[in-house]
Amino acid sequence: MLPAHKINEKILLNEKDIKIESLSLKIWKRFIRNKLALAGLIILIITFFIAIFAPFIAPYDPDKIDESCNGIPFPPGLKHLFGTDNYGRDYLSRAIYGSRVSMTVGFVAVFIYVSIGTFLGSIAGFSGGTVDAIIMRVVDIMLCLPTFFFILTIQVMLEPNILNVMLVIGFTSWPSVARLVRGQFLSIKEELYVQAARACGASNIRIIVRHILPNAFPSIIVLATLGIAGAILTESVLSFMGIGVQPPYASWGSMLHDGQEYIRTAPWMALFPGLLIMITVLGFNFIGDGLRDAMDPKVW
Repeated sequence: MLPAHKINEKILLNEKDIKIESLSLKIWKRFIRNKLALAGLIILIITFFIAIFAPFIAPYDPDKIDESCNGIPFPPGLKHLFGTDNYGRDYLSRAIYGSRVSMTVGFVAVFIYVSIGTFLGSIAGFSGGTVDAIIMRVVDIMLCLPTFFFILTIQVMLEPNILNVMLVIGFTSWPSVARLVRGQFLSIKEELYVQAARACGASNIRIIVRHILPNAFPSIIVLATLGIAGAILTESVLSFMGIGVQPPYASWGSMLHDGQEYIRTAPWMALFPGLLIMITVLGFNFIGDGLRDAMDPKVW
């Protein structure tokens, strides 16, 4: 038979697990009640599925050139559902492989700048004083720069490829995350449970990792979700301008770039990648809005 203090400890742990489970369930139920958020989640799942299984889903090799087309795009039909480009390459296959590029750029770029922003914002908000002032002045300088033109300038100076696109977006978009995390830390570190942890002798690292950061995490998740949509748009614009993903790799932005010359004679070359970008970005925005509402305790 367990001692009394062990029984009490076990009861407390079980109650804690029940509270955590009920909170997660409550967030999930609020999320799925939002029809737009649920639609965004379905779009995300489908896009992920297509990107992962692109080699099995694509009906043709996306880079296979059909010399019989003589530089004339074929319209959509039973053989090519999205038509072809001026090289005779199947546009549906290129769109399917293009989802891989968009998803990769979106998630990797956001992971980079969320990590940087969270790290610097945590240090600034928790430390305060001179450290906070220095970090926030750097953030202010970065925010004064027109982000897209800053990205554009750096990308022109580098060799255009998918790796540089991800790195440039990631290392130039962190200031907004740093400012958000700093604000969360300034507020949360004054809570009673944080003061109690400090009074019990908890180290600064433990207070940050175990007490403050988990409570700031919902806001970071929402910002990251919305940031993925922004990163996909940025990659599309860079590829459309010819300084993003380079041929023969397919991306939705580069497909738009190829289609601009044939907008009158072959409008499907611009229509289909444009629709895919719009639907994917809307899906991530719907998810971000749904998560923001579901995780906000003020509206429970």
